[in-house]
Amino acid sequence: MRNPVRIKNLNRRFLPVFALAVVGLLAAAPTRGSIAIGLLFAACGLALRSWGAGHLVKRDELVTSGPYAHLRHPLYAGTLLISAGFGVALGPVGWGLLAGTGAWFAVLYFPAKERRESQLLEARYGLDYVRYRARVPALLPRPRDPAFAPSPPESWRLARYSENNELGTLLGVVAVAALIVFRVVGA
Repeated sequence: MRNPVRIKNLNRRFLPVFALAVVGLLAAAPTRGSIAIGLLFAACGLALRSWGAGHLVKRDELVTSGPYAHLRHPLYAGTLLISAGFGVALGPVGWGLLAGTGAWFAVLYFPAKERRESQLLEARYGLDYVRYRARVPALLPRPRDPAFAPSPPESWRLARYSENNELGTLLGVVAVAALIVFRVVGA
């Protein structure tokens, strides 16, 4: 298994994100109800990310099975659900943080990332990727287009999950969830 702590995530450029998270956690007034609803969203997001990471074979093949048959970016969609869950769990302070980070993601981050990734995938897989992109939505799943035939179904594999560094995501989500719960239980 790969080391779950990714050095690239400890980069100084993420310092503002970590600082906002600490301020949000300290200023938050979560309730048992907000935590229950929020952690349900976060668990769904974690499940979606895990499902996607267990199918994803980076740089080796165009994966269109599993969650990739329903949306092109299950890892991003899962991260959005996790973030929304934490925002809901933290209460009104979390909603404000969620609105700000959601706007940043929708306006600045995702469009640029989607453009770069699409160019790379189209260069690598050509018409196969162009057809896939035309038929499968980016972030919001919908019933599968009958004209779209996903790649032969691959089973979920723990080795892929590990290679895609999802253990670090799992540990991070559990740690943040524990801190949020501690805000109510420890108070």
